Amino acid sequence: MKKALVITVLFFVFLALCFLQTNLFSWYNIAGIKPNLFIIFILFIGLYLGKIYGLTLGTIFGLVLDLIIGKRIGLNAIMLGMCGLIGGILDKSFSKDSRMTFMFMTMAVTIFCEIINYTLQILLVSAEPAFIQFMKIVIIEAIFNAILVIILYPLIQKAGDKTEEIINESKSLMRYY
Repeated sequence: MKKALVITVLFFVFLALCFLQTNLFSWYNIAGIKPNLFIIFILFIGLYLGKIYGLTLGTIFGLVLDLIIGKRIGLNAIMLGMCGLIGGILDKSFSKDSRMTFMFMTMAVTIFCEIINYTLQILLVSAEPAFIQFMKIVIIEAIFNAILVIILYPLIQKAGDKTEEIINESKSLMRYY
């Protein structure tokens, strides 16, 4: 029951992020470049809930994004699914208790996911390759995401610890002894 409640809350957070991404950050951007709140969110899910939840929810939320604002169905699903999977893999390798570690993870995953998205757009949609413009966008987006992680880290850590506690709750009746 608690797991279903956590998934429901994550879905409503996703909807709130959709609103923020499309409305608020249209006004607050750097050189016309918005942060990718979805990468931060799915990385959060992967880090705190594991590979399975990260991959599954990343893919589902990516499909929802593709249906709402995407031009092609599947690009965001692949990118966010990979982001959740990477978050789950990084969970075992790095500490989530350090703000700097989380910030560098966010920057690295942002750069990796955007490169994958760019490559898929060139291969599948026949987009024009403009590598220098693309690198400018990716670097600014990664820095913007890192700044948001630094600002929101206390909230991310509290929410992550609570959801991790609920999801990984032991089923044993002997846990109180």
